[in-house]
Amino acid sequence: MRAARFHQYGGAEGLVIEQAPDPHPGPAEIRIRTTAASVNPIDWKLRAGALRQLIPVELPAIPGRDAVGVVDEIGAGVRGVSIGDRVFGLGGITGATAELLVLSAWAHAPDTWTDEQAAGAALASVTAMRGLAALGPLSGRTLLIEGAAGGVGSAAVEIAVAQGATVIGTASERNHAFLTSLGALPTTYGPGLAQRLTALAPHGIDITLDTAASGSLDDLVALTGDPTRVATIADQARGQRLGTHVVHAENDSALLTTAAELGRKGSYTPHIEATYPLERIADAHTRAEHGRTRGKLVIHI
Repeated sequence: MRAARFHQYGGAEGLVIEQAPDPHPGPAEIRIRTTAASVNPIDWKLRAGALRQLIPVELPAIPGRDAVGVVDEIGAGVRGVSIGDRVFGLGGITGATAELLVLSAWAHAPDTWTDEQAAGAALASVTAMRGLAALGPLSGRTLLIEGAAGGVGSAAVEIAVAQGATVIGTASERNHAFLTSLGALPTTYGPGLAQRLTALAPHGIDITLDTAASGSLDDLVALTGDPTRVATIADQARGQRLGTHVVHAENDSALLTTAAELGRKGSYTPHIEATYPLERIADAHTRAEHGRTRGKLVIHI
């Protein structure tokens, strides 16, 4: 199969397109013929070697965790999916930017989503839902999402709005119209946030989800008055020190099915900022490293 791989840790220029061994599913796994895969922060961090002490990878490695495609091989014990079904989902920590990918968690992709949207849905939605679940029931509560225009943040906005929360999202001013279109009240991040929130939520902020790791976690705890009313998916060391919920993504088919159901209802549509052909994956990684992405970046396979 054709795949993007890196043979050593380093810059995006080290990504090459080449032939790689075909993977095959084990028990409780399926294989898809990939049509598109997304780019997540963990992908370029693994490639750069920033996580080598925490998450070592076997080189050469194929970047990417989530993708969409058509099922072409099914492992033992799998039920509810057939050859030819269009699914999106999660594989291992690497492997997605290739013509073939083994998934351990998946759901049928809604017809309402394009391949690009389905490719950007899995890791973002699972991470968002895990973060929101840590904060308890959402209906009738006021939720602040830090970094609301990114891939996980924008997913969290739509999912929380669908569950009845009043959502305030921080983002740069260029993304305020985008957040409004998702159903959030936008505001800028940084100094003066507490004063701006007083105007937007005079009765206070009930709960907060941090998706940005912008160094604001201490302030978010102060805003809510209780670290257990704050969850972070991005600032784990500070979150553990402060006693907030620290959330990790999991390969969970049930959460993916929930995301797909929201997609079919029109309550969750992944936003794709840009798409790239496989041959330009280095450009996609470079753009991702610069940050400030609205929604997701996607690679056509």
